[in-house]
Amino acid sequence: MASVSARGLAAADEFATVRRFFEAVMARTAEGGDVCDFTFGNPHEMPLPGLVAALRQSVEPLREDWFAYNPGQPEAREVIAGALSRELGLGFEPEDVTLTQGAFGAIALAFRLVMDAGAEVVIPVPGWFCYAPMLRAADLVPVRAPLDPERFDLDLAAIEAAITPRTRMVVVNSPHNPTGRIYPRAALEALAGLLEAASARIGSRIWLLSDEPYRRIRFDGNGFVSPAAVYPWTLIDYSYGKVLLAPGQRLGYLALSPLLPAAERAALREAFFSCQMALGWGFPDSVMQYAVPALEEVSIDIAALAARRERLLGALGAWGYRLTRPEGTFYLWGAAPGGDAVRFAEALAERGVLVMPGTLFERPGDFRISLTANAAMIERALPAFRALA
Repeated sequence: MASVSARGLAAADEFATVRRFFEAVMARTAEGGDVCDFTFGNPHEMPLPGLVAALRQSVEPLREDWFAYNPGQPEAREVIAGALSRELGLGFEPEDVTLTQGAFGAIALAFRLVMDAGAEVVIPVPGWFCYAPMLRAADLVPVRAPLDPERFDLDLAAIEAAITPRTRMVVVNSPHNPTGRIYPRAALEALAGLLEAASARIGSRIWLLSDEPYRRIRFDGNGFVSPAAVYPWTLIDYSYGKVLLAPGQRLGYLALSPLLPAAERAALREAFFSCQMALGWGFPDSVMQYAVPALEEVSIDIAALAARRERLLGALGAWGYRLTRPEGTFYLWGAAPGGDAVRFAEALAERGVLVMPGTLFERPGDFRISLTANAAMIERALPAFRALA
């Protein structure tokens, strides 16, 4: 008899490739030396001064209950609702927002808030490698829908083909990890029309989860439109860990589209607290909640990220690499020379350079570079990239 639950085994199976890679990266970086780590979106420079100042200010208790149970600091929710309203041009109210432990917590909440066991969720390929394991752990079923293979636009035909009578959600990630694509309003409006028609056809509402942790990391003056502006049945997840480059400090939120019909909006607002309690107190630590007003004004240096992007695009492009120019996020996505991403990553690792093979994104011929590596690391790594071009 198995000791681990079926859903636990299913999640482990979905996550196996990522886990092996993560453990290998940790082992390699623990060896020390001049390893150039372009894998995960981790910081490689000292934390942002504004982040440190906000945490220092927030950790100092101002009253006896400063560190009591805190299911959602009202001031933090007000600040977030105001910022969302200005960013997205929608009328968010504080009650539309619940604070979570990063986007991970927001996504886990969204999956359980509007779906029951056995429901199917359409996820993008390539796409974030944690969707499928999280769905399996929630007794939900991931269904892959490939993006356009050239520009990585939403492939409406692929999404429609993935929808069945059991579909209850479609996940959209923009700016998109790993390619950096930002989806325009026209594409989102077309998707909204597709989901409305499909919901009517199957007799059940299909929700849309807009995964927006990179929303504020955009290049070249690119704008951003949230699906929440064109499809009322949209939930938004967000993480401060990206724009602060502090993924270990868990702070994010789940927000309801203000266009959601009033009765459903009220029901979901009411369900936030109980669902997060049942998930195991799915709220951020008090210190992170108190820091929200200050952290709203703090951001990673987008110009520095853009400069690193240009340096790598220019150098690798000159040596024959085929790369996708990212419109947002802090990643570069490209085709591995020879078409075998694992072999390419292993050859780079032998030269002290670590990249993420596309096998983690179900694209074995591609690879991803994280631009959170510092400038000195990039210069040290360039000879290895050139040697393997």
